Amino acid sequence: MLFGSSGIRQEFGPDLVDLAFRIGSAAAAGASEIALGRDTRTTSELLEHSVVSGMLATGATVYSCGIAPTPTVAYATGSADAGCMITASHNPEPYNGVKLLNPDGSSFTVRQQAALEEALNGTHWKGWDEMGRLLPIDAVDAHREAILDKVSLSHPVRAVLDCGNGAGSVITPDLLADAGVTLTGLNCNVAGKFARPSEPLESNLPYIGEIVRRRGAACAVVHDGDADRMMAFDERGRYIDGDHLLMLFVKYLDCKRVVTTVDASMAIEEIADVRRTPVGDSFVSEELISWGDFGGEPSGSWIFPGHSLCPDGVYAAALLCEIASECSIAEELDRMPRYTLLRRSCPVPDPRQVMAAMGAEEPAHGIRFEDEDGWYLVRASGTEPKIRITAEGRTPEKAKEMLEAASAALKRARRSLE
Repeated sequence: MLFGSSGIRQEFGPDLVDLAFRIGSAAAAGASEIALGRDTRTTSELLEHSVVSGMLATGATVYSCGIAPTPTVAYATGSADAGCMITASHNPEPYNGVKLLNPDGSSFTVRQQAALEEALNGTHWKGWDEMGRLLPIDAVDAHREAILDKVSLSHPVRAVLDCGNGAGSVITPDLLADAGVTLTGLNCNVAGKFARPSEPLESNLPYIGEIVRRRGAACAVVHDGDADRMMAFDERGRYIDGDHLLMLFVKYLDCKRVVTTVDASMAIEEIADVRRTPVGDSFVSEELISWGDFGGEPSGSWIFPGHSLCPDGVYAAALLCEIASECSIAEELDRMPRYTLLRRSCPVPDPRQVMAAMGAEEPAHGIRFEDEDGWYLVRASGTEPKIRITAEGRTPEKAKEMLEAASAALKRARRSLE
């Protein structure tokens, strides 16, 4: 399978450029109008040209959004047959990739992915008199206005915003300013290279807490490379882990039915009815079509089904500022249930093979073990050559026990392959 848990991602090189052309052609074989955007990576413009060439050769009309976040392109896809985003999201700079979207904003399902992979081997070119067209559109303005229609601050607030030099730079600063936020902006330019690692992990953001406290900000919001993710800090300068950010949105929106992934904390089940899916926003979106008021992943993907089935870090940034204008985020977080949750990433050259040795039917879905007081999940990353371990316990000791059990199981599997 070319597709991981969130599109196709590879280290940049000639093979990816060739693949991009074939993806564009195969996508256009099933869609006559396609919305297209790219992130800020130095390789994204080249890949965009390759994808567009394949689409035009197959006769599609391509609506170019230029540099835009994935959720912005997803919103524009509502007026097309399909969407395409050139991005490797939170992956390191040497990576790039392609993400395909449905008109409702959701990522291509597993079935759609398999059909497109099969179509990659076909020839879809049209004659010289049937070539497609490339038309520019202002997708950013439409997306910004749609969010401003739904988010309203009760009073102006101060906030820190770190776009990580990603595609969020073209929309989130103006959006928040228009909503009434006084901003301290960090890395809010499309430099082409990232001033910090793109993934919005606490370890990648050691400077944010002090800036929040020094500026007297009500919160901080942080994007990854394509702004489908949003992570945050409270007014005390504390990083908000993804599980508690999920619960904050659920409580504020008064959601009764929540879709989340198998690696999310069991604490969410104390405040809502929950359905769990494999890790990956496409699985969450697919479940939300038939059930649920809100969906999210602890990695920072937040899906508002009344708006779009694409994770929308831009919408989430505005909503967090709205919450900060109405209450103390820190106090809300302090009232939430909290268990010890541990995460570990293990770089391995062959994660799928190792997971198969552990008995996983699908490596990216992984192996999950649970008892009354805790659980662990071991799975192959869908975007990087890593195996991820997540463990949680009702006590710190139980969480550590689960993490050690998962690590031991992984170690046995790796030894069996030697």
